[in-house]
This record gives sequence, C-alpha cells and structure tokens, in this order.
Amino acid sequence: METERRRGQSWRRRGQSWRLPDFSQSVNLKYVKLGYHYLVNHFLTLLLVPLMAAILLEAARTDLDELRHLWLHLKYNLQLTTIATIVSWLACSAFLVFCTAVYVTTRPRPVYLVDYACYRPPPELKAPFRWFVQQAQLCGRFDEWAVEFQRRILERSGLGQDTCLPIALHYSPPRPSMSAARDEAEQAMFGALDSLFRNTGVKPRDIGLLVVNCGLFSPTPSLSAMIVNHYKLRGNVRSFNLAGMGCSAGVIAVDLARDLLQVHRATYAVVVSTENLTRNWYWGNRKSMLIPNCLFRVGAAAVLLSNRSADRRRAKYKLLHVVRTHHGADDKAFRGVYQQQDEAGIVGVSLSKYLMAIAGEALKVNITTLGPLVLPVSEQLLFFATLLAKKLFAAKAKPYIPDFKLAFDHFCIHAGGRAVIDELEKNLQLRPADVEASRMTLHRFGNTSSSSIWYELSYTEAKGRMRKGHRLWQIAFGSGFKCNSAVWQALRHVKPSPDSPWEGCIDCYPVEIIDATESN
Repeated sequence: METERRRGQSWRRRGQSWRLPDFSQSVNLKYVKLGYHYLVNHFLTLLLVPLMAAILLEAARTDLDELRHLWLHLKYNLQLTTIATIVSWLACSAFLVFCTAVYVTTRPRPVYLVDYACYRPPPELKAPFRWFVQQAQLCGRFDEWAVEFQRRILERSGLGQDTCLPIALHYSPPRPSMSAARDEAEQAMFGALDSLFRNTGVKPRDIGLLVVNCGLFSPTPSLSAMIVNHYKLRGNVRSFNLAGMGCSAGVIAVDLARDLLQVHRATYAVVVSTENLTRNWYWGNRKSMLIPNCLFRVGAAAVLLSNRSADRRRAKYKLLHVVRTHHGADDKAFRGVYQQQDEAGIVGVSLSKYLMAIAGEALKVNITTLGPLVLPVSEQLLFFATLLAKKLFAAKAKPYIPDFKLAFDHFCIHAGGRAVIDELEKNLQLRPADVEASRMTLHRFGNTSSSSIWYELSYTEAKGRMRKGHRLWQIAFGSGFKCNSAVWQALRHVKPSPDSPWEGCIDCYPVEIIDATESN
C-alpha cells in the first residue's frame, strides 16, 4: 500500500509537470509582444536597412572610370536643358511655396499649458469621518439608518481623514445660505487664481478669454462675472460660464478654450474648474442621493492656456487631443446622474445603480475614437484583426483591449470614487502605479468634481515623474452622460509649481488604502 501511495504521488507530480505553462504570466510572451510592437512600428525603417546596405555594396563595387563616365553623361544632359524645363521647375517651386503658405496660415494653432494651480483648503475645513458622522447626527435632518449608511459609505469610499467641506457645513446647525455659497466659490476660485497669477507673472488684464465651469451652482451674476469683477479684467474679455455639465466639464472647458484660441491670436485663456457644496448638500434620507454627501469635497483649479509661440519655452505642456463623447440620447444614461426632489421634496443628486455600466459604455465609445489618434500601429492592427474575426466568424472571444500604456506615460483618471478607479484600472488593464495619482487624490482631497484631474497631475509632478516628451491622459465622466478625454505632452522636465496642493505632504504618499469593511 505504501508503495502504491508513493507511486500515486509520483504520477501526480509528473502530471503537474506536464501541464502547459500559464502563458499570461510568461516572461517570454512579454518579450514576444515587445518584439511584435517593435517590428510593426519600425517596419519601414527595418525595410530600408537592407536596401541601403545593397546600395552601398553596389557603390563599393563600382570603379572610378565608371563613376567618371557617369558624371560626364549627366553633365552633357544638363547642358541640353531647355528654357521650358527651367520654367516648369519655377512653376513647381511657386506652387510648393503657395501650398506651404496656405498650410501655415490655416493649420491649427498650437495650444500651450503655461501653468495651473489648485486650491488647497485651510486645515480648519477638514472633515474627518468621526466629525462627519457627529454632524450628521446633530443636525437632526437624517434618520438613524441614514447616518449609519453614510458612515459605511465613507469607510469604503477611499477618502482619507483630511478632505474638506465648506465652512457653512461646519456650523451646528449648518448655514447653507446663498451668501455662504458665494463665499465658498470665491474662496476656492480666487485661491487658485491668486496662485496662478503669482506663479506665472501674468497680469489679470492680459487675459483675453475666460471659461468657468461649475456643475451645481449658477448664481446671477455668474461665477465668471465674479472673477471679472474681482480681478478687474479688461472690458473686451470673452467670458463663458458652463453649468450643469458634471465632473467632466473641466475637459469641456479646455476644449472650448482651445477652439477660442484658434480664432483669437496671441492671447491668454484662463480655465477655472470648481464645484459648490454649500447649497447642494442633501438633507434627506434616500440612499441614492446620500452617496454624493460622502464623496464630494471642496476644490478648484485654474489653468492658463496660450497660443503665443513665445510661451512655448516656458510652458509645461502642449495640448494634443480632446475627445468628447455624449450618451445623452440614451434615457438610462441621461438619468445616470440626476438632480431631483425626493419624496419629501428635498433636492439632491441621485446616482443610478446602473452608473458603472453607463460609464463603461461611454468609455468604450471614447477610447474607440481616441485609440486611432494615440495608439501605435501595432495595437491598432491587433484591435482591428480581433474585431474583424469577431464579425466574420462570429467568434465568442472577448474583444482585444488595446494597451494604452504604450500610448501614455501617465493617467489622470477622474477621482469620482473608489469604484470608478477600480473599474478603469481593471477594464484598461492598468497597473497600480498607473492609478496611484487618482487614488491618492481621492484619499487626500476627495471627489473635487471637474478639478480632480488637475490635483492628480499635480501629484505626478510633485513626485518628480513628469519628464520631457511624456504624454498624459486625462479622462473624466460627467452627467448627461459624458466621457471626455484630453491628451497632453510635456515640453520639459516638469517640476511642481510653488503653492502646490501637495506641498508639505507629498512625502507621506502613497498610502495604503484599507477598506474598513474588510478589516472588520
């Protein structure tokens, strides 16, 4: 019996050794894929190498008498050149000069990101979890189960203890007045703009274009008018105020500024992205409308764009692409993030239980449009071949997910919540390091809405990871439902600007994000 037992163990060990290796984990497969990408992306170069070698070899075999005879032959033919030939050459040259002039005058003007600044709330606005729960209990607006529900959401949200809420919500009871909402907007926007003007040396009266976006707060006069009044911008400034466009409105504002910079020559554009919580806190007991209370926090960013060629030397980035996709025609997507009244008539923003599926569909359309603009040829061929096989042969294989790590060096994924970051990390097959900036921004500042992608970029700069030539992808989701992307290229080794939101705390990051529900 002992002999049979040992023999069985031996066969089992042999059976295990006969199993095929896990090719997905194979290092050799990694190098095969790298070789494939190199071969496809450098196909023309590799094709020219043997051709040049053959030409050089043939030239080495030719003696001096043959070369002298060839030169005399060419010299004789040149002497027979007629005036008509000269005229044709002049005509061709004139045509080329004309085409060049047309191209230079009609090509899109490059848009440079000179610098940007993010608002850092003062320490007295911090809202740690224990304080948040106590305020929810003391205000008398929430049922006991609603307070407990918010506590559980906070613990699994990915937020840390240093996120901030506006001063109006720190009072007991809270004071969400219109005046307090204006104060919150001014403190955030002016805080970011003061840093921007101080760091760049640009005077407010030099600004020709102003675009402000805020999703839930649209007073009269507008937020853009508040900025014009505070900084005494010039009378012919073109100002725009975007409202109700959600967390992806920051990319929309950049796109609008880019289009305006194509029309207005040699000017500066300022984009301000913020959100306002004072007048938009939900005081009811519907679960889907309580979640934003646990995620959204105070924040704002101000961005200085320029189309002046002289600014290229000092600019941080150049804008390469903006891709916007809108799923508003679909009813389910349209109501994915929806401001409404609950049963008691209390206004809040409801998040659909299908929100992640809606975001996934919007992302699919966005990256399908963005892919051909940024992906190497090798990835596009693989994607097209997989799609073709699926169409022709009705294959049930999963569609090929392009490796966007080959196109981008850094990712700024909107810090909308832990689930959003988790899903994009999984679906885009990113590494933990690729989503580090998003997770740490969510932990330190919370969901600052449309400005979150700038806090994430600031994190990457503060870590010293942004090098010349690096490309970064900013991607954000917003109500409607929208998915928007912006692609930038670093023009130099980028260092963090003074008054960075991570100043004084960057060495504490990254931190380990612990799900309290798992630790209990």
